[in-house]
Amino acid sequence: MHRRLLVVLVPLAVLLVAALGVPLSVTVAEREMQETYVDRLNDIGRFASLAESALSTGRTEALHQELVHYHELYGIPVAVINTSGTVLLGPTGAYQEAARAEPALPRIVTAALAGARSEPSGEWAPWDDSKLVVAEPVGRDSEVVGTVVTISDLSKTRHRILVRWAQLAGLGLLPLIALVTVAWPVSAWVLRPVRELDAASSRISQGDLTIRADAEAGPVELRRLAESFNTMMDAVENAVQRQRAFVSDASHQLRNPLTSLRLAVESLEPYLRATGDGRQVYDVAVDELKAMQRLLNSLQASARMESIRTASPVDLDAVLATRVDRWRALTATAGQTLAVDVPPGLRLLEPSGGLGSILDELISNALRLSDARVVEVTARVAPDRVGAEHGPLGGAGTGPGAGAAPGGVVTIAVRDDGQGLDASERAQALQRFWRSPRHQNVPGTGLGLAICADLVGAAGGVLRLEEGLPRPDGSGRGFAAVVALPVVPRTSSSSDGPAPLPT
Repeated sequence: MHRRLLVVLVPLAVLLVAALGVPLSVTVAEREMQETYVDRLNDIGRFASLAESALSTGRTEALHQELVHYHELYGIPVAVINTSGTVLLGPTGAYQEAARAEPALPRIVTAALAGARSEPSGEWAPWDDSKLVVAEPVGRDSEVVGTVVTISDLSKTRHRILVRWAQLAGLGLLPLIALVTVAWPVSAWVLRPVRELDAASSRISQGDLTIRADAEAGPVELRRLAESFNTMMDAVENAVQRQRAFVSDASHQLRNPLTSLRLAVESLEPYLRATGDGRQVYDVAVDELKAMQRLLNSLQASARMESIRTASPVDLDAVLATRVDRWRALTATAGQTLAVDVPPGLRLLEPSGGLGSILDELISNALRLSDARVVEVTARVAPDRVGAEHGPLGGAGTGPGAGAAPGGVVTIAVRDDGQGLDASERAQALQRFWRSPRHQNVPGTGLGLAICADLVGAAGGVLRLEEGLPRPDGSGRGFAAVVALPVVPRTSSSSDGPAPLPT
């Protein structure tokens, strides 16, 4: 996260360096060029004065030799030109060769012959390759008889400018490097508590209410935030513990009086008359007491399971190997058929409380509530988007299923061809204590599916209800409960698991 801070600071520093360095660089270039231009003006002014005297007396040999020597010494061709544009004095060949490459030369010479001192030609930027052309009129008795022209190569001057710019850029980078050197540890110090707070929030979202943030690191504002966060989590943890303790203690404390009451009611059976309303009232009382005992057991189980928020990898073959035989016995006793179609080698994230207990509950619902003839258990590996259509799946490194592969989920479906539930009933079936009006006289508390859905969701999966198998009479479809849990990649040390189950 401190890198994000640097992403903001570094451009600001670059802009600051640019704001200070660009005007300074331009000033350096202008000063270098102006010095060069002034030097050429001084030289050409002297040559113009000598040329006026030489032309008036006709003694031009000395001036010619000086112009040639000047070219040999500095590499700058300089020539005296008459009004017709002919070179009178100076290195003619070198001048004409340099003149051919300068399109601005005729304009400058024309202005000088008209008696005006020319402005500097070309661009002064270091990346330009134009030359500096300077012309000075040669006059006699207020009459211009010619002009002295120099054509200067500015490559060395431009090279000096580039060197100066590089030096300025290097000096400008020093504050930037210093800023980065200071900002990196400072941003790390500032943002480390934020990262720890983010990690703590992630752990809390997974159900770990014991995690706390470090309130001793970072700036004062972040320490105060961490203290407030810890105070909030203390209050939340205490409230959740009190709630769970209340449910567990209340169900436990009611168990003994309720058992005693049931024993007292059942002890009245020998004294009931064979005829009359007493027997019916007695049966109703016993059924209600049994329902209350089941409700207390479910509340206690819910309180225990909600206190467990850990999930671990498990082989589906190993889970089914301990359950299928008992399921077959139960379905055979109820006159039903159990079909199991599960490919071998599936490894997934097991919710707290055990995947087997969840599947037991789903099979029990199919046996007790559906009046089905066939119960089918299937398992398949599906892409992650299949589970995402019905709810978020963990298993990507953020939830309890952090060890799961992000590429898929295992869907385990328990389907039957019984009565089923319509769409509106399926939308309510995962609510606690909800029961279908058709099942009011069937033993149950309405907590089973709700608890299973909570456990599956805590493991990073989802429990959804769908239509089941077609009914034999063609009147509709039965009921299906589908559990989708993240896939866990099998490592080389993982066992191959038991042999596949018979279908």
